[in-house]
Amino acid sequence: MKKIIIAMMLILPMAVSAQKFGHINTQELFAQMPEVAKVKLQMDTIQAQYENQLASMNEEFQKKYQDYQAQEATMADAVKQIRQQELQEMQQRIQLFYQTAEQDIQKKQQELLTPVHERMSKAIKAVGEREAYTYIFDSAAMVHVGNDAKDVTPAVKKELGIK
Repeated sequence: MKKIIIAMMLILPMAVSAQKFGHINTQELFAQMPEVAKVKLQMDTIQAQYENQLASMNEEFQKKYQDYQAQEATMADAVKQIRQQELQEMQQRIQLFYQTAEQDIQKKQQELLTPVHERMSKAIKAVGEREAYTYIFDSAAMVHVGNDAKDVTPAVKKELGIK
């Protein structure tokens, strides 16, 4: 039994020292991926479409509101109530459109970026397996990086075809 414990004490430090640790700044890498620029362009286009529609809806509301204010003094009470209700309904539709647009934009962005994140993760995993890393940590979340930890960013960039 003593021999097994002594053997374990001798082997364990060798096993620990044989481990390879790497680090990568995934945020920096992600920003450099060409797909991210394409997604940004697509998202800018989608957002501009929603903004144009929202601006059009707001213009229509402002016009109806100004018409209401101009004619309010001469309107019958029943007509005033109907017009006020129409204006409130328009405001509610604008608010609902805005909320729906925000949700759609977030959903679309997530949909477009998911394959990019997956590609980056696969590249990190491929480098880790090819170069026999025990762990690859995200350096953005690390407090300290020792001298024996290797920055694998260049290898992952090469895997992704980024210069």
